[in-house]
Amino acid sequence: MPSVSTCSIPLELTRDEDRTRARLRGDRAFVRVRPGVYAPSTAWAQAAPWERYRARVEAVALTWSDPVFALESAASLCALPVFGEPRLVHLYDPDASASRTIGDVMVHASVDPRPTTWLGGFAATTAAATAVDLGRVLPPAFALAVWDAAWRIHGAEPSWLTVVAAEQASRRGTRQLAWLAERATDKSESSGESVSRAAIEWLGFDPPELQVWFHTDGYDDRVDMYWRGARLIGESDGYGKYLAATSADTVGILRRERGRAARLRSTGNRLAQWDWHQTVAGEPLGRILSQAGLPTVRTPQHHLLRTLRANTRSFAR
Repeated sequence: MPSVSTCSIPLELTRDEDRTRARLRGDRAFVRVRPGVYAPSTAWAQAAPWERYRARVEAVALTWSDPVFALESAASLCALPVFGEPRLVHLYDPDASASRTIGDVMVHASVDPRPTTWLGGFAATTAAATAVDLGRVLPPAFALAVWDAAWRIHGAEPSWLTVVAAEQASRRGTRQLAWLAERATDKSESSGESVSRAAIEWLGFDPPELQVWFHTDGYDDRVDMYWRGARLIGESDGYGKYLAATSADTVGILRRERGRAARLRSTGNRLAQWDWHQTVAGEPLGRILSQAGLPTVRTPQHHLLRTLRANTRSFAR
């Protein structure tokens, strides 16, 4: 069964003749997601951009007749990464002769039929078809994160995605698809790791080994990246790993992370850590790795580094 993501924001559907709609429209405790669909204002404000997008997708499912989701919308349903809050909800219509946009919904026509599946009660293009479609249009590092996740979560290996792409008439993004096929892996365990790998390449560094184990003082620690020749461990850290339900739990997590870092350094390796914002900025990640002693082996590709900050398919933050 395909992996499915769920909506974290509760939605309330109303009808035109329903008195509830008039009540919710004037209630500051609710925000309108789309005509006839409302969400609690607090939950909406606290949600991450991709969580709001997932709610918008479900709101379309509640108000449209038999929609088939595609691109970022399908990705949001099948646990593939979504970056920021995409501007449009994407649908696939196999019978349409031309694509059209209605408000924030784009209905796509295609000469190539797309295989579809059911994801938690919603119809969508399959994970493989979705990965290929996004591989053509997303900035390359973000597309790499999608291909990594498609392999890791859905078993869609690059060789299979290449076959799927070759069977389509579209030649859009062909060079990028080839780049993805050479670099995608099921070893990157987060979007941060995937995007970091692309940034590391474009900054001019050698690629690291992934998911390497260290055994120290009876502990088994696995690290995101390791440059054996430079004796450098690299960790792409998300803020979520340090957050817990209570402050005491958070303190416990921080204490364990400090102990883990000390163990890793005790092996005689240096430890470099960075976050998402340093990754997509490019140069800060480069400085962190250079200061940790990692040499560059090629000229940085600044035109590609700029794509880390230029996902025009999502709202600017």
